[in-house]
Amino acid sequence: MNYYDIITIEPGKRSGKPCIRGMRITVYDILEYLAGGMTEAEILEDFSELTSEDIKACLAFAADREKKLFVVFL
Repeated sequence: MNYYDIITIEPGKRSGKPCIRGMRITVYDILEYLAGGMTEAEILEDFSELTSEDIKACLAFAADREKKLFVVFL
């Protein structure tokens, strides 16, 4: 999935954390809701401005970030 048009990073918004389409809802917020057991339908019900594509973009962004994570063992 191409999340580049959905996930935005603005220095003055939410301390520069990745947000959804310039809103104040962060990728972290969505991931935390999912990890806490909320379903996609529940999130969409609570946040009517979000779409299913927004949630998929958050997951793709997190997966991409994880793929790029580099760990050094000392």
